[in-house]
Order: sequence, then structure tokens, then C-alpha cells
Amino acid sequence: MNVSKINVGVLAYLGDTIYENSVRRFLINQNISKVNDLQKAAVKYVSAINQSRFLINMLSNNFFSEEEINVIKRARNYKSKSHPKNCDIVTYKYATALEALIGYLSLLDKQDRIKEIMEYIFYEQAC
Repeated sequence: MNVSKINVGVLAYLGDTIYENSVRRFLINQNISKVNDLQKAAVKYVSAINQSRFLINMLSNNFFSEEEINVIKRARNYKSKSHPKNCDIVTYKYATALEALIGYLSLLDKQDRIKEIMEYIFYEQAC
């Protein structure tokens, strides 16, 4: 399978589940024991606004390889027919790009790189 030819919407679809699962595991490991508290904490990571902010921060810190930047650009430029009502289209496109990158890396079985990305995000949110 040529992962670089997969529709970025499909990559984002996969990346979204991996991203959210990583966030949930991280929060559970923080000893948050109530579901309502887990849900409130998760919003700090899974909202399009915050996903966009994380990606922009990583881009400005030269965190990504050239290959990863190409995936991000391809996903960011993807023509989407909709976006959430709680953010603008540019923010949504950056959030989608982060999810697509994670989906892309997952299909390449680059779990260590996904872990590095998630650890950066968790550290960034803690600061």
C-alpha cells in the first residue's frame, strides 16, 4: 500500500481515533478517576482549536521532518465540505492536518514517532 496516495480525509479519520485514544490513556494515567473530569480534561487536547495550536507550535519549533511537513501541507490544503461551528476553517484545517499526520505515521507503523508527537503535546499543554 502506498500510504502517500491515501486520501488525507481517510488519514485524519484514522489519526483522530489514535490521537483521542492517546489522550484518554494519558489522562487516565494522571489518576483522574471520574468520567466527567476526564471529559473536561480531554477537551484541552482534542478540540480543533487546541490541536491547531499544538501543530502550529510544533511547526514553529521545526519539530517535523520534510516528509511529515509534506503530509501536513497536503492535509491542510485538503478541500473539506464542512467544519465545526466552534472554530474557523483555517483552525479546522490545521487540526485535521495533525490528525492526518498521525494516521499517516500509524499506517507506516511509526509508533515511536507518534509517541514523540503526543509527548510533545502533553508537555506543551502542561506548560
